[in-house]
Amino acid sequence: MIRTSNLKSKWMVVLCFYIMGCNVGKQSNNRSLDIPTPTPAQLAWQQAELGVLICYELHTFNAGRYVQSQARVNSIQNVNQFNPTELDTDQWIKTVKDMGARFAILTASHESGFRLWQSDANPYCLKAVKWGDGKRDIVAEFVASCRKYDIKPGIYLGTRWNSHLGIYDFKVTDRSTITQAEYNAMIEAEVEEICSRYGELFEIWFDGGAYGPKDGGPDVLGIFERCQPNCLFYHNYQRADARWGGSETGTVPYPCWARLPFEDGYAAHSQESYANNFQLLKYGDINGQYWCPAMSDVPLRGYGGHEWFWDAGDDHKVFPLNMLMDKYYKSIGRNSTLIVGLTPDNRGLMPEVDVKRCQEWGRKITSIFSHPIGSTSGNGNTLELNLSSSRDIDHIAIQEDIRHGERVRQYVMEYKKDGVWVQLTSGSCIGHKRIHEFQAIQTNAIRLRITNSIAKPIILNLSVYDSQLNQKPALSSPDINTAFQLNLKAPIDKWDEAIPLGNSLIRSLCMSSIN
Repeated sequence: MIRTSNLKSKWMVVLCFYIMGCNVGKQSNNRSLDIPTPTPAQLAWQQAELGVLICYELHTFNAGRYVQSQARVNSIQNVNQFNPTELDTDQWIKTVKDMGARFAILTASHESGFRLWQSDANPYCLKAVKWGDGKRDIVAEFVASCRKYDIKPGIYLGTRWNSHLGIYDFKVTDRSTITQAEYNAMIEAEVEEICSRYGELFEIWFDGGAYGPKDGGPDVLGIFERCQPNCLFYHNYQRADARWGGSETGTVPYPCWARLPFEDGYAAHSQESYANNFQLLKYGDINGQYWCPAMSDVPLRGYGGHEWFWDAGDDHKVFPLNMLMDKYYKSIGRNSTLIVGLTPDNRGLMPEVDVKRCQEWGRKITSIFSHPIGSTSGNGNTLELNLSSSRDIDHIAIQEDIRHGERVRQYVMEYKKDGVWVQLTSGSCIGHKRIHEFQAIQTNAIRLRITNSIAKPIILNLSVYDSQLNQKPALSSPDINTAFQLNLKAPIDKWDEAIPLGNSLIRSLCMSSIN
């Protein structure tokens, strides 16, 4: 009995060392690759692809036009000018949904210093107005509407400017009625209110970044990390989960890598980040050791102007559909998340022109990308997609499984013509998504050939489309992108349950992508 027990113990020790050795080997292999990967919040943000920034403020009700330089220094004393007679956050978020966006961010505070919630930390808020008997909370109404329409809610907080308190570029001035310490304490209390009252949020956006305690600013990051651990943080001197893409055109140049050389916030490295017309922020760093994907932002009313906030008579500044599609290709199609500024009017409603354009854009995106002619996935340097017959195609979408980082460095796309492979296009960065748009060709097969990579490529999705096809939506099948969105969030052993039974092809593609 003693010998048997000792033998069992020895085998148990051997087994433990074997298991530990396997685990250590896997961890060492990951470390040896030295490839940065996204956090769950960053992954969800990139998968969301399209979001909106809803811009609403006290100065929406000014008699004259909004002028940013004046809004930052001229205090608005009459808070009761805030009087939207028809405010309806459901109408806002229904517009967001129709556009095809997956998240929405509200300017809960901006340059005037006025707060769109029932703040206990700052009396210059909705408690001070006659509208709604001083009891309405637009942040709460906004979040409720987001949850109603399955849109992820985020909040934008303006801490850099506050004309009411005389704050300029984060600092008190000779116009201020408050000390720096008092201002920092107020901001911390406000962040606590936003992060603790409204449930889980998708993104917190600090306008222009924010100083941390080391630089004389408030400790917003500590509050955020305690109250919203699953949220995207954008951004301050200490941390940036995403980066500004270097312009407010709604586009990024190509290639655009989701990597930077800084572990802390890029704003703390302004000399490098902002040099050469923001080149680092626009292109990223192909060898950067920290994951930091790019945001492309633009106001919907940016055609012949740049209007983040509503002004009367500006309906003609809504971008035409073809220009919005161009921004889609040059942001989402270049590995960047696109955020579009929408602005309710002084009634508290999205203007009819804006609503119509958002609906048209959403329908256009859906008509092209909801029903691929063919899709596949796989690992390695070559991936071939064979179609059931010769078909017209004019779009190709490629996605890496960025849970394992950006691995591809150079690739070639080919199509079969008269039995011979012919080059169609080529590129470098794929990342979350690369979209190629081109004059229609006819083929029965395409091939992705990766000519340079830093590790074994893992292609989550290779799909081809015919934008002229205009297929009717299937009755119960989500589009390929939606399927990937759903299943990447589900545990691997639950993917069979998470994907509808009718989508056996999509299920097999998802499963093969991790093998």
